Amino acid sequence: MKIVRVTDPKRVDRKPDKTISLISSADFNEQGIIVKNLKLCLYIQKIDEKLGPYSLITCLIETDKGEIEMTYDEGYRGPHALEEAASFLTSHLGLSSLILRSVLQLKSELKEDNT
Repeated sequence: MKIVRVTDPKRVDRKPDKTISLISSADFNEQGIIVKNLKLCLYIQKIDEKLGPYSLITCLIETDKGEIEMTYDEGYRGPHALEEAASFLTSHLGLSSLILRSVLQLKSELKEDNT
């Protein structure tokens, strides 16, 4: 099962323009859910002549309970938006909060599906 938590899921209904793997083959437990992979995905939405690319960056977490893709950031962030987001997450202990946020959202979605 894949859950998409993006304002308009059609915005990510294609292959990302670029991805960066932050965690792969991890298999660690977070609140009873086994996290396997974590990726940041870049979807260029449009390009403005003056402002450059409008980027939608999502985080995609693969677990033993399914996948969840959520908005991480969006806006006119420049040509290296994905690399800068990945660098920020890995240098400021952002991975743990991103994983926790994603796992909590996944658990909430799974609970809603079971009721």
